Amino acid sequence: MPSKYLSYDGQRAPRVREMFSRIAERYDLVNDLMSFGFHRRWKRETVRLARDGARPPARVLDLCCGSGDLAFLAEKAGAREVVGVDFTFPMLAVARRRKLEAGRESRFVQADALALPFPDAAFDVVTVAYGLRNVADLPASLSEMRRVLAPGGRVAILDFGKPENRFTAALYGAYLRAVMPLVGWLFHGDPDTYRYIPESLERYPGQRGVEGLMRDAGFVQTRYQNRVLGTMGINLGEAPL
Repeated sequence: MPSKYLSYDGQRAPRVREMFSRIAERYDLVNDLMSFGFHRRWKRETVRLARDGARPPARVLDLCCGSGDLAFLAEKAGAREVVGVDFTFPMLAVARRRKLEAGRESRFVQADALALPFPDAAFDVVTVAYGLRNVADLPASLSEMRRVLAPGGRVAILDFGKPENRFTAALYGAYLRAVMPLVGWLFHGDPDTYRYIPESLERYPGQRGVEGLMRDAGFVQTRYQNRVLGTMGINLGEAPL
């Protein structure tokens, strides 16, 4: 039975919002447990790769910001301005609470990744962690990132990947299909919350497909880096000068 939170019609955005609203309070805990804490390392690497291509001090947009991990990392790295955007209020509430507890300056805004409330070329860096796979229109969201990115700015996108090796891909897929429903049931009383992950990967183009879509959206110097045999990928691109 497919996850009730996954849809490829007009219900995609509302269902994704419903799912993240449900898991918001335990989102960070479950991520730590599922990845054995490695997601924090991958996020640090994503911010570093994004920062290396930016003119300091950078203006940073963290899209689909969730609980704020990348936004806080960018702020800690010396960004001049950091704005986190998400369309799920409970996730933003967690990010804002963490901001107050840590005395951070990052600003968090409720908005849709397909219609960002910012002018053209407003940011030097755009980051996304585990969010691109969830948008209702992937090409449109990449076009919006390109629009708000200043000339010479860089985008860095971290997400689940698709391994090139068939054996690795099969083993990885079997692991996700077996473990994710159990995680959802244990922590949220709803196996569909994490069954969503392997099912959302079926149509997601993976790091190689995302690279092509980034080129179509007008990014240059597009490339990707694999992590853990390609089970995770970091896509990079730049806005033309």
